[in-house]
Amino acid sequence: MTDTSPRRLAQIALVTLLIAGCVAVLWPFIGAVLFAVVLWMCTWPLYTSRILPLAKGGRTRGATLMTVLLILVILLPMVFLSGGVVTGVDALIAKARPYIENGLPADPPAFVAQLPIVGSEIEASWHRIAGSREEMNALLRQFVDPARRTALSLGGLVANGLLQLVLVVFVAFFLYRDGEAIDRALGTGARRLGGELGEKMLELTRGTVNGVMLGLVGTAAAQGAVALIGFLIAGVPGAMLLAFATFFLSLIPAGPVLIWGGAAAWLYNQGQTGWTIFMVLYGVLVISSIDNFVKPILISRGAGISILLIALGVLGGVMVFGFIGIFLGPVLLALGHALAADWTAEEVTP
Repeated sequence: MTDTSPRRLAQIALVTLLIAGCVAVLWPFIGAVLFAVVLWMCTWPLYTSRILPLAKGGRTRGATLMTVLLILVILLPMVFLSGGVVTGVDALIAKARPYIENGLPADPPAFVAQLPIVGSEIEASWHRIAGSREEMNALLRQFVDPARRTALSLGGLVANGLLQLVLVVFVAFFLYRDGEAIDRALGTGARRLGGELGEKMLELTRGTVNGVMLGLVGTAAAQGAVALIGFLIAGVPGAMLLAFATFFLSLIPAGPVLIWGGAAAWLYNQGQTGWTIFMVLYGVLVISSIDNFVKPILISRGAGISILLIALGVLGGVMVFGFIGIFLGPVLLALGHALAADWTAEEVTP
């Protein structure tokens, strides 16, 4: 016993150090790797049933075809959307530059004075600020610096997101190519670690991930569809492209606001005050509100767990892990719930 204990401890220490080293190396890319695994798990049935037969059984050819499909469906639209964001920021800066250089117009828009309760106060403040260059400069200083920092952060976020998506697609290629071996290894590892419970938790993980993806994509489709209807009603140009952008940006918190808010700003700039008010109300009450009740319902149906666990998992996961927490949070809570249910289940005696 005394001879084997130090050796056993040394083996445990070496394995622990090896695991810690692997985690440290992969940690900068952990979000992209996990998201690639999520995509692989959700699209594996499609790959094996549709894409792989087209490649006539060639794993490398099949993985290449699936990677090209991911580039067309995910990466390429995000490149165009990123270009649109940059163009929109440039247009906003060009629109605001005359006000920064020449100051505000002497009189506010006509509808401001007609606003109930606060209209007269806003009009009086407008006249005071427009007539005083010092107050105008002080007001600009309050907004210009935060706006500059926000623009820089947005540019960095867009660039980082594109790099992460490139890495996701790169990792996904190898997951598709070696997917059968990975799937067998996961099943073997689950059986060795937990036996029947391990297999059950592996299936629960797959179901939860698929359910979360169903909720995200379903909610995005719903928001894109209702956004298209609103843009068509209000007469916003490029309604289909804006709805497509709403679909993609719905995957991030408050993403659709950037689209319907920009549409409302365009309507206001065209002098269509009534349609501007409609677009703002429609965006708040319809487009953005869908996310609050459609997503939990779709996720809970696809994952087979309660809406409460889904809601807590999504919110807590995003707060702790960022975007990938949308998937990790519900999965972790679902696995914890399954483990607790297994431990607390009453044994059936013959």
